[in-house]
Amino acid sequence: MATKNNKKILAGLQTIVTALSRQADGHAIQSRVFASEGFTRLSEKYAEHAAEERGYVDKCIDRILDLGGEVRLEAGQAGKVIKDPVEWVKYDYQVSRDGLAWLAALVEESRSDFATYDMLKDYYKDEEEDMYWGETQLDLIAMIGKQNWLVQQL
Repeated sequence: MATKNNKKILAGLQTIVTALSRQADGHAIQSRVFASEGFTRLSEKYAEHAAEERGYVDKCIDRILDLGGEVRLEAGQAGKVIKDPVEWVKYDYQVSRDGLAWLAALVEESRSDFATYDMLKDYYKDEEEDMYWGETQLDLIAMIGKQNWLVQQL
């Protein structure tokens, strides 16, 4: 029998499965867009990021099943594809910031479920690192200029 807390955790894990699957696809698409423009470093970063996100999706699916939940294949919200690398970094940074607030609440909700808590805590740390990367890139762009930053992404 699922407890109220368990239901919230299962719903949160399902939200991650749905949203992060779409986000991983979006990062894979962005990787190809950047590759077509010659931005090899950005292409590689976002290809790796997409693979990492798919790993977290798998972990969330496994945890839903471990908890006796039912995994659903849900339609996700349409995402953006942005050709300008700087505009993409701005957008991706904001997505990370917004998502971390929601994720922090889910991590807290899972405190009494140690396996889920540890998994979500690791996911939170990874997402926080991604947010800090975006913030650092935006600061760097402000300091050295867009063109100089773009040259570094070739």
